[in-house]
Amino acid sequence: MRERDREREHRFGEEGSGRRRRRRRRRRMRLGKYELGKTLGEGNFGKVKLAADVRTGCRYAVKILDKTKILHLNFSDQIKREISTLKLLRHPNVVRLYEVLASKTKIYMVLECASGGELFDRIESKGKMDEAEGRKIFQQLIDGLSYCHDKGVYHRDLKLENVLVDAKGNIKISDFGLSALPQNCREDGLLHTTCGSPNYVAPEVLANRGYNGVASDIWSCGVILYVILTACLPFDETNLALLYKKTLRGDFQIPKWLSAGARNLIRRTLDPNPSTRITIAGIKENEWFKTDYNPASPCYDDDEEEGSLTDQDDAISTPDEPSDVENSPESPSIINAFELIGMSSSLDLSGFFEQEDVSERKTRFTSNHSAKDLLERIEVIATDMGFRVQKKSGKLKLIQEIRSQKSPSNLSFVAEVFEISPLLHVVELKKSFGDSSAYRQLCERLSSDLGTNPELERQNSSSFALNSTC
Repeated sequence: MRERDREREHRFGEEGSGRRRRRRRRRRMRLGKYELGKTLGEGNFGKVKLAADVRTGCRYAVKILDKTKILHLNFSDQIKREISTLKLLRHPNVVRLYEVLASKTKIYMVLECASGGELFDRIESKGKMDEAEGRKIFQQLIDGLSYCHDKGVYHRDLKLENVLVDAKGNIKISDFGLSALPQNCREDGLLHTTCGSPNYVAPEVLANRGYNGVASDIWSCGVILYVILTACLPFDETNLALLYKKTLRGDFQIPKWLSAGARNLIRRTLDPNPSTRITIAGIKENEWFKTDYNPASPCYDDDEEEGSLTDQDDAISTPDEPSDVENSPESPSIINAFELIGMSSSLDLSGFFEQEDVSERKTRFTSNHSAKDLLERIEVIATDMGFRVQKKSGKLKLIQEIRSQKSPSNLSFVAEVFEISPLLHVVELKKSFGDSSAYRQLCERLSSDLGTNPELERQNSSSFALNSTC
């Protein structure tokens, strides 16, 4: 009798455990089309979680940022800078930002997943690399950094912790929160913000007299090269004053067991004089560097090359916390999260991705028509005006070939509908490329034919703004 009771308890215990596991699986948080999994890491503003696209199975890393902490610590500019910078970059050796979503309390950055973790962890666990392996890593680092510089992006915080490794052992430069663009330079053409990590920061940054972002990044690359080949930092003192003193003098020792080529390149990248420090072009011409060098090329999506529907200038999300329920594919997109937050929060995220005059590239108008009716009528009007229409993911891509003896060209733009309330929608027309005058002509006709009643628009907009306070 007792034996049967024990068997029953054991069986019920296993069934209960199975039910609990199933409940846990059901409770996994959904973020739109992404299912969030284990935590990969934690930072000052939140966590990084593994995520999978429930339709394709593709894996991503989702950086979840707490807006309250960002505002409290006054780091909104840093977050804006990282997002806007990553939107500019498409390179195999730079971590890719696929999408940005937002709720009332969180910002979600959907990033490329680098399953190998930080380069720092690789060196800490396995020690120094041999020169062939270290050279490959350094070549990829220089390729990625060269691309960033060509785009006008200075990283300013290159270190082992900000270099990620993917499943194939290739590196991805990450964390652009301290990055700068040419417009951040002062009248003298130099950057003046002292930033970076103590062991990696260039001497001219410490000198506080202005510095060139390219040259300071090259210094940091020199420190990384030194570490991956020796598993030691060239400048490493517990006393910061002594550390900075050695950095300013370029006072470090290079192990004699390194090859002459490696020693020479380290010495030239860690030249304390930025005017004589080796350049990116010089590094690429260096004999040690060129050994087995296969330069990477910037990567583009086919659609993005055409300025198509995959244009990610805007991040779209629900205005509430993510749940297990996903919007119906037939439903109109919810309006841009950054615009909503900007309407009602001190964390103004609008304008993150605006790189040109909005009037020349993007037009919005409101309408009382249903989303389905709007898309159908836009298609009819555009076809009537000679546009070729492509449908994808609830958006319309419209292409017109303008044949002219003087200047034959194409005009391409995307039309999308966002829901503000059941009675009010926003139509967004976003030019990818082509003639601005022809684009404006079409925008005027669409807004004239489909635009909303002004009084009803005011009522709906007021109601919405009151209900969307962050």
